[in-house]
Amino acid sequence: MSRYLLDKFLYTVDRDPSLVERYREDPAGTVAWWEETQANRILNCCAGESSTWLAFDDVERDALASHDYVKLFELGAHPFLTLTLFIGMFERDHGPLEFQKEYARRLAHFSLPYPDIST
Repeated sequence: MSRYLLDKFLYTVDRDPSLVERYREDPAGTVAWWEETQANRILNCCAGESSTWLAFDDVERDALASHDYVKLFELGAHPFLTLTLFIGMFERDHGPLEFQKEYARRLAHFSLPYPDIST
């Protein structure tokens, strides 16, 4: 499991409006494409620089492909990254603050200490 890779996915997708829409419409396809083409790119670095070993495990891949932000939180994905991305994808389907309230309600069963979100 790689919290770094989960957070990297959430971070990079959230910063590109076309990827947000792609992830909303085709989550499994977007996750597969991103893992194959973007996962091993080094953030904020020169073109051509990359690593070779980063990949999601099946649990991470399934959580991303099903938009399961509760599972992502359990896996240690940073809650601010999940919240901002999922607001961008789903707030339009709800009234003001309804999605944020649903997010909080679905995560309400967690108590301190929360899952570790350090990378």
